[in-house]
Parts: sequence; C-alpha cells; structure tokens
Amino acid sequence: MGWSCVVARAVAWFLMLTRVSALTSDIFAAGKSDKEILDNLLKNSRYDKRLLPPVDDPEFCCGLTSPNDSLAQNRVGLSSLRPRSHNRGVLTVNVSVLLLSLASPDESSLKYEVEFLLQQQWYDPRLRYSNQSQYDYLNAIHHHEDIWLPDTYFIMHGDFKDPIIPMHFALRIYRNGTINYLMRRHLILSCQGRLNIFPFDDPLCSFALESISYEQSAITYVWKNDEDTLRKSPSLTTLNAYLIQNQTIPCPIKASWRGNYSCLKVDLIFTRDRSFYFTTVFIPGIILVTSSFITFWLEWNAVPARVMIGVTTMLNFFTTSNGFRSTLPVVSNLTAMNVWDGVCMCFIYASLLEFVCVNYVGRKRPLHNVVYRPGENPVTQEAMAFLHWATDTPQPETSGAVSDVTDQTICPHHHMT
Repeated sequence: MGWSCVVARAVAWFLMLTRVSALTSDIFAAGKSDKEILDNLLKNSRYDKRLLPPVDDPEFCCGLTSPNDSLAQNRVGLSSLRPRSHNRGVLTVNVSVLLLSLASPDESSLKYEVEFLLQQQWYDPRLRYSNQSQYDYLNAIHHHEDIWLPDTYFIMHGDFKDPIIPMHFALRIYRNGTINYLMRRHLILSCQGRLNIFPFDDPLCSFALESISYEQSAITYVWKNDEDTLRKSPSLTTLNAYLIQNQTIPCPIKASWRGNYSCLKVDLIFTRDRSFYFTTVFIPGIILVTSSFITFWLEWNAVPARVMIGVTTMLNFFTTSNGFRSTLPVVSNLTAMNVWDGVCMCFIYASLLEFVCVNYVGRKRPLHNVVYRPGENPVTQEAMAFLHWATDTPQPETSGAVSDVTDQTICPHHHMT
C-alpha cells in the first residue's frame, strides 16, 4: 500500500513537471517576440503592480505560475502548496547619475541648469523569464504603466524644466529579474554662494532624491557600486558653468514629520570665470584710475587739460560700474565688487580734489614781482621756503626768485610797505 502511494506521487510529480515544461517552452520559445513574453509576464493573474518587490514567494515569480493558475491549483500530492502571503523584504534601489550638460545663463543669480540621466536598478523576481528566450533583455518601454516603478522625486532644488524639455526614459527587464529604469531629467538648481566675495566665491549646488511613498523600512536607495562622484558624459557640454568638484553622499539623518525616508544627495561645486571679470571690470577700472593720475604730471595752471581728464575718467568709471552692477545680484550686505568700486572712485576723486587744491593755492598768492625761470612752480617754491623756515636751516643761494619767495613768506608786511 505504501509503495503504491509513493509511485502515484512520483508519477504525479513527473506529469506536473512535464506540463510546466511544455507550458514554459511555449511561452518563452525562441520564436516568441518580446511583446508576447511581456504580455505573459504581466498578466493580471500573474503580476500585480501594487505589490512592492521583492515578493517572497518562489511560486509567484519567474513568469511560470500564478496563484490562480489551474496548473498550480490542481497539483496532485503537493503538500507544500500553501496560500501566497506575498511577504517581502527591503527593496534596494541602486542609483547612478550621468551628467549631460551644465549651464548658467545668469550666474549672478545663482541659478544653474543641470541635465542628467538618472539610472535606477532593482530586482523583481516576478519578472524573471526562461533562458530559452533569444532576448538578453526585454524592452518594456510601452509597458511602464503595467510595472511597479519607484516613486522617486527630487528635493532641495529650484525648479523643473520638463514642460519645455519632455522627460525621456528607457525600461529594460533582464533574464534574472533585474529592472533597469533610465530617465533624462533637467533641473534648475538654486545654488548657495558667498556673494560678499563675489566673483571670488565657489557656488554650491545641491539636489537630493528620495521616495515619496515608501519609508526606509520598505525602500533603500544606495549609490551603485558605492560611487562617491558622478559620472560625466564624454560629450558633456558646459555654458558659463565650470564644475570643479562633485560628490554623491547619503542625506544627513534628521527627523521628519513625514517619517524616515531613504535619501541620496548630490553636491556640485562650481567656480566662476574670473578672467571675464578681470577683462570687463578690474582691468578697465585700473586703466581709468591710472588715467586720472596723469594730471599729476601736468602744470598746475593747465586748467582745461586737468578738468577734462578728471571729469572724463570719473564719468567713464560711473558708466562702466553702473552697467556691470545692473547684472549683479541684489544683496543688502557689502560685497567685494562694492569695495572695488568704492576704492577706485576714491582714487579718481582724490586726483580731482588734488587739482582743485593746487589750483586754489596757486591762485591765492599771486607773486607779481617775481620772475620765474622756465619750469619753476610757485606752489613748490612756497612749500620749499616754508620747509626751510620751519627747520631753521640756511637756504642755499640757488635762485633770486626763491629768496624773494622766502622773504614774502616770512615778512609779507615788509614787502607791502
């Protein structure tokens, strides 16, 4: 009696395995297209997109059986057949980022545009298929609405640019159940910079991604292959954006009213094109300041030349600085550009003030009775005479004009009488 029962069970197992093999051979035959294979994998009776992978039920995966299949329900002597509980563990989503383009149309506003490919990879045993298929992977781009996908969203960024540039994606399913989900995103990042030392600061742009529905106990995001930096496309294009450093790190752990969510953060550190500011701001400012110093080598009574140079340099500097200042970010604190403008303005104004003072001193004491030699400056002679008188040192007999100037300086009433 016992032997007959064992033989009956063995025959039942053999018939069941033969039927399963015939069924799977038909589903994953070499002549089947990827669409037909996907249609069989994603049947409503076989796959439920509402269930978060991985489903811990070996009979409810691999595209072979489903809980409602008559083959699974009518197995003979299969004592191990039990109700499907669909227990699952923590889903690990591997993430990688490939930079495509960087741009800063208006870097003074600390807005940077970043275009990249976001790759997410996870394992769903329900979508494994047989090695009898000729396809190494299935292109499921037209079945993305039928497959469970992580609800990843971006935080700590400025804005999207998807209404102008639509989001493109690719979805592949491999033999072992690995799903590769690739999408192109375009973000406008609001960066942080030290505007008080603009343009010598290095803006820091950050964005992060996390799941909006599943907490860390259900989904964990990790960087693929433990990468600590982003990958750059060989055809990476930049527009007024100069990336000097990047890093990929987990988000700092902090309490949230929403709960504990797995999060990954990307930091992009840019630098500014300082040669642009040197050629448009600093070098023109230096030229204008040194041009105002030309008045120091002119005669004190060359009024038209001194006035023209002083006023022209002042107006040119105001025009140049105001035109550039209109492109700078509006901040309430003092910046490096304000200091530069203030110092240049002080030098130009000081040269103009020097002309006014010298001209005033030269006109205050007209020396009608003194004959000057060519090149002699009465203001300089008065200064020399006063210096010799103050130090009580004998004045060298170099010029009669100098002696007259000294006498007039010390005893002006004597000459008036």
